[in-house]
Amino acid sequence: MHTESRRPKGRDGAISSLNVAIEGLNLAKELSGVMPAKAVFGSASILLTMIKVPLLLSCNDVTQAHTYPGHHG
Repeated sequence: MHTESRRPKGRDGAISSLNVAIEGLNLAKELSGVMPAKAVFGSASILLTMIKVPLLLSCNDVTQAHTYPGHHG
């Protein structure tokens, strides 16, 4: 019998996965007692956040940078 995955698919799934990874890195940063490890966890968290932002800004598969402000006439 085929069971369907309960994970979200598409953009929502990617954003959800990034949120989980970012939260995990932030927790690891807080729990780590080694300063170089804290720096690595913090940097990785920032990098994943930078990846997540364009996904959140996308609108109908066209990023906000590619839209035209002003009147659409």
